Amino acid sequence: MGKTGKDSGNNKAPTRLLVVGAGVAGQTLVQEIQREGLPVEPVAFLDDDPQLIGQIICGLPVRGGTADLEQVAAETGAEEVLLAIPSSGGRLVRRLVILCKRAGLPFRLVPGLRAIIEGDVHFEQVAEVQPEHLLGRETVVFQDRAAASVVSGRKIMVTGAGGSIGGELCRQILPLGPSELILLGRGENSIFEMMAELDPLRGDTRLVSVIADVRDARRLENLAGNKSKGVPPRLSPDIILHAAAHKHVPLMEGNPEEAVLVNVNGTENLTRFALAVGAERFVLISTDKAVSPSSVMGATKKMAEMVVRSAARESDSTRFMIVRFGNVLGSRGSVVPFFVKRIEAGLPLPVTDQRMTRFFMTIREATLLVIEAMVMGGQGSTYILEMGNPVSILELAENLLVLSGYDPAGGDSGPGIKITGLRPGEKLHEALSEDYEELTTSDHPLIKMTKPTVGRDLWSPAIMAVGCELALSGDVEKLRCWLADTLQQPSLAQGPQN
Repeated sequence: MGKTGKDSGNNKAPTRLLVVGAGVAGQTLVQEIQREGLPVEPVAFLDDDPQLIGQIICGLPVRGGTADLEQVAAETGAEEVLLAIPSSGGRLVRRLVILCKRAGLPFRLVPGLRAIIEGDVHFEQVAEVQPEHLLGRETVVFQDRAAASVVSGRKIMVTGAGGSIGGELCRQILPLGPSELILLGRGENSIFEMMAELDPLRGDTRLVSVIADVRDARRLENLAGNKSKGVPPRLSPDIILHAAAHKHVPLMEGNPEEAVLVNVNGTENLTRFALAVGAERFVLISTDKAVSPSSVMGATKKMAEMVVRSAARESDSTRFMIVRFGNVLGSRGSVVPFFVKRIEAGLPLPVTDQRMTRFFMTIREATLLVIEAMVMGGQGSTYILEMGNPVSILELAENLLVLSGYDPAGGDSGPGIKITGLRPGEKLHEALSEDYEELTTSDHPLIKMTKPTVGRDLWSPAIMAVGCELALSGDVEKLRCWLADTLQQPSLAQGPQN
């Protein structure tokens, strides 16, 4: 649907439209349709405000509440449904989507509440409902001028640039006008693809590809040069966004050596690189799984945070900071694309536990907020992104099945859902901050911050040396004990149970 909508030729009647929501958004869109003569015909409103039911608004009757959708759609001959409740939470959107499915009608969603407030909502912006709409989150209003003031004309390096988060960071940074954008990653194919994507958009920005592994300290030392020996740096970024990491919880349970070498040692190597080249800012991309970690992946990301805070204590020049958030929709290996592929293959959606919840945000939202936090630039600060309410994984699976036209209970021979049990290292629920962390507000409504608590996470090269030696030796049992002892989390010493 949209301005092209149904064929507007003389032989086609306009699409009959049932509008859910008789508020500002619904009225604005109906008035535009009537004024512009668009190829749709609004036939009625639905609204859950009892004072509106029975009234005539914009020449249309308010025929009932959202529970009446199927009946009113049949009575009015509606052919499509427009969900015009931009302030609604994900739960209401999910219920309306199910009602539309039951009525056998296609459905669309208006832009978010911020667009309504700013008076920037038009019928052509109406879009199909996507998984992210089910989260009930607001779109981030990006402070691009403030970000450009920090990025424009500077050299920016993104590690893990071929990955989901790193790649999206590159996409969002490029329009801010850096003089140089350095894409560092160890996968040549993913870096090649990102370079090919960004090249037509680069303008005056110089794109630099670097194939390197963050755990290779010697490689990073060579890239940083050696001032004492008169060897100039091959790279000299002003800002480093460190997104390179191993992120899969079950995989890292079976490969703790890799998690330590990449997530912990790799981060330490990058902090040394940042100091060697005199970078102005360094941002570690962290995760909610670093909070009271129950997994190897979470433990190594917590240690990575400790590394960065230690660097912040030692540096008077480079500003080291951390940005912590939960899961992102659409990232490589995340649950939504995984579920979508299972649905396409006709396979049941595996949910580990009916009670499991996770925090979610869109990948674009996460990266824009990372850049906003980078602009704040508080030395040693941990910035925590506002993730909204935790989302039930079972509900998410049910919603994706509904969006795909299947009965979540599997009664229509659809894929259905299978409860599989918790995997090694998994929690039922995640948290975004430790009990001992004191959260404060920041200059951005969707970003909170915390300062490190003295004595909580002292770090030293000696601690790192022990972990690296154990990882390189392949002594997994002792390595897990090292993780448990260092973080005082005894459960980490237990390996995956067969």
